[in-house]
Amino acid sequence: MNWTQLLESEAQAVYGATEGLMDLVDADQLAWKPETGEWMNTAELLRHLTNACGWCCERFVSDTWQAVMDGTAPSPGTTVESVEEAKKLLAEDKALTLRLIADAGEQALTEKVVPAPWDPTLRPLGQHMLAMIQHLAQHKGQLFYYLKLQGKPVTTWTLYGIPEPPSP
Repeated sequence: MNWTQLLESEAQAVYGATEGLMDLVDADQLAWKPETGEWMNTAELLRHLTNACGWCCERFVSDTWQAVMDGTAPSPGTTVESVEEAKKLLAEDKALTLRLIADAGEQALTEKVVPAPWDPTLRPLGQHMLAMIQHLAQHKGQLFYYLKLQGKPVTTWTLYGIPEPPSP
C-alpha cells in the first residue's frame, strides 16, 4: 500500500463515521458541553470537526503554516449554527482532503518534508496528512463521548461508522 491509498482509505472511513455521529446530534444540544473542565460546546466541536483535517492538510501542502502563526492568514470559524451547516462544511473538508491527497501525488507525499508549527522536526508530507486524519479521528471520538454523555445509544459500531450486526 502506498501513501495515496492509505490516506484515501483512512479519510473515507473517518469522515464517514464522523458524519454518522453528526446525524445523532440534536439541534437543541448545540450549546451542551461537559459540566466540569474546559471543553468546547457541541457547536464549537462540530465546527472544529469541519476543519480538523482538510484545512490543516492544505497548510502542509501549501507550506503556509507560518502565515497562520503570524496571524496573516484567515483562520477557520469557531462555531456552527446548525447540524446541517456542520455536515455541509464536513463534506467540503472531506472533498478538500481527498483533492489534496490526489493533487500532491505519491512522490510529494513520500519525499516532500515539512515541519509542523508545534514540532520543527521535518517529516514527510504523507505523515503529516495522516496525522491530520488522526486529528479528525480524535475529535470524532470526542463527539462520540459527548453523545454518550447526552444519553444517546452509541456503541463501538457507531464510533467507527459500521452497521450494527443483527441480534442473534
